[in-house]
Amino acid sequence: MYELIQAGERTYYIDSPSKIGVYRAGESSVCLIDSGIDKDVGKRVLRILEERGWRPETIINTHSHADHVGGNNFLQSRTGCGIYAAGEEAAIIKNSILNTSFVCGGFPAKAMRNKLLYSAPSDVSELARDSLPDGLETLRLDGHSFAMLGIRTPDDVWFIADSLASETTLKKYGIPFLYDVRKYLETLSTVETLAGRLFIPSHSPATSDVKPLVDANRRRVLDIADKITAICEMGAQFEEILKYLFDSYGMSMDLSQYTLVGCTIRSFLSYLNDEGCIDATFEDNRLLWKSSYST
Repeated sequence: MYELIQAGERTYYIDSPSKIGVYRAGESSVCLIDSGIDKDVGKRVLRILEERGWRPETIINTHSHADHVGGNNFLQSRTGCGIYAAGEEAAIIKNSILNTSFVCGGFPAKAMRNKLLYSAPSDVSELARDSLPDGLETLRLDGHSFAMLGIRTPDDVWFIADSLASETTLKKYGIPFLYDVRKYLETLSTVETLAGRLFIPSHSPATSDVKPLVDANRRRVLDIADKITAICEMGAQFEEILKYLFDSYGMSMDLSQYTLVGCTIRSFLSYLNDEGCIDATFEDNRLLWKSSYST
């Protein structure tokens, strides 16, 4: 763990719970792709770089989730590096409470104000063409988050962030976090057609062939949608839908899982409602989701 692995002539990544990309933009300057979950990871990253005489000049955050930006504050305070992200992600990284509040659907309970959802704010700018190190290309891979980025290096290596959940995650947690289901399905189709020598998801082993993992994620998304539609045949409240899905995938509920999975299921309900598969109805001041095809 936390081993620096070379993936191309100038492309490396630090193998950690959330992989950190390292691109040598110059003789001694590097661009980091994400920064890990907290300052301790930031310290490890800086030590790895300093051992090789490298210094982070830039950090590009693929998105604003805490396990990708938690090292920002430490690294920026120690090196003065510039930090960039796309769209809404930049605003959230500057104001971490926004991410926690979004996931919780209101002011977060103390138990949810932890490093898994909340990171120390850092000074982040909107990513523009002139702030991107020479040779790097970006591609929007929305769905898991608001404005997530994939990044391609000149070594034909793609860092594809959280566009694909690992097989382990799908088996262990059942339901990967999603913000926009329709855009996520579009992202899967995009990733499936990318040309590259190596693909590095943040939470799955690097691979030269992403198609099996794309298929696994697509099957899971469609299965979740089918399960929701099925339980809505006779009408169901949100809590009933959530329990059904936890039971179906053998998951155990706690406050963290209730919050994260619950956020994702609300996104599925919005998607299925937009697609005309389920309707929102109110009975006795209760919101019920009902299949549009039920009689």
